[in-house]
Amino acid sequence: MPKLLLIIISAVLVNNFVLQRFLGICPFLGVSKRVSTALGMSGAVLFVMTMASVSTWLIYHYILVPADSAGHFVLIAADLTFLKTVTFILVIASLVQLVELVLQKLSPTLYQALGIFLPLITTNCAVLGVAVLNIQKEYSLLETTIFGIGAALGFGLAMILFSGLRERIDLCDTPVSFRGTAIGLVTAGLLSLAFMGFTGLVKI
Repeated sequence: MPKLLLIIISAVLVNNFVLQRFLGICPFLGVSKRVSTALGMSGAVLFVMTMASVSTWLIYHYILVPADSAGHFVLIAADLTFLKTVTFILVIASLVQLVELVLQKLSPTLYQALGIFLPLITTNCAVLGVAVLNIQKEYSLLETTIFGIGAALGFGLAMILFSGLRERIDLCDTPVSFRGTAIGLVTAGLLSLAFMGFTGLVKI
């Protein structure tokens, strides 16, 4: 149990995917002009990142890993681990499309709220990053799930904080040369420096 708590704290604060690992920068900058859109994107990323973590872990350990190296049941005896990255990308893209189709049929209201954000998740390298890190860190299935949730919560925290700052900045009398992307990048850098204060809080 303490290890699971440390995994969440590490993923949210110490090794934040956006502000410390610099993954998922495109949606971080592109969908953070308003808090409402940041909340929608964060909710979609939470679902997709958690499901992608579980799916890719199962596929890697029960299909890609050869039968004699893991010591447990696998479907294919050949070593297919070299297909890890391609497989993970296909799984993430398929998962995003599946979620989009299901929401469109079952919950049109939620689909309209999240629909414009869902395709962006396919190109979010943070989702691929968490899937690869789960394998590199040799997490169990439970640890993988917790790490996926923690990484998504960290992504959402960074998005919401950044969008709140950008809304405040829009109300300020910013010099013309700093308006738009320039002040956004400066703000993101300062936010990243602030998160460096969590360095050393936990080591995992």
